[in-house]
Amino acid sequence: MFYYTINEVTKLEILQEKHGDALFALTESGREYLSEWMPWAPDIKGAEDTKAFIRSTLKAFGNQGSLSCAIIYKEEVAGVIGFHEIDYRNKKTSMGYWLGEGFQGKGIMTEASRAFVQYAFNEIGLNRLEIRAGVENKKSRAVPERLGFMYEGTQRQVEVVNGRFIDHALYAILKEDWKG
Repeated sequence: MFYYTINEVTKLEILQEKHGDALFALTESGREYLSEWMPWAPDIKGAEDTKAFIRSTLKAFGNQGSLSCAIIYKEEVAGVIGFHEIDYRNKKTSMGYWLGEGFQGKGIMTEASRAFVQYAFNEIGLNRLEIRAGVENKKSRAVPERLGFMYEGTQRQVEVVNGRFIDHALYAILKEDWKG
């Protein structure tokens, strides 16, 4: 199973059912906050919904289609980071992430994202990595900006969240541009 140590207090572990209860509790405690940007948040009604999601990510991982990890900070589940569908033919993927509100402002997501970018380029052999974030989601947009991703444009009305269309800012980085 995938396991990556970022530093003495932060690590990534492939999402497993053992994370289900803690991940649901994190979702439940931040539901209002998460629902502003995450279209799936209202659909997670119980720990079993979270565990069903985890099982689907494990199946996709088994098919080499994606990778979803729990972000563990000081032995607590702090959030999730993952590659969406990995396109091996074109050597590209996109990544997404979310962090519990109480874990923000500690550099956790930037370091987890840096580790994922390193993994994409150095271990999987990808050439292009994308991150999309709601145009008005300044915290999410700050991650690719800190890591040197290039802003490539705005995708208009690309996602429905809470009954409203939101635009996404599209960021990308190529292996040749990655400074590590």
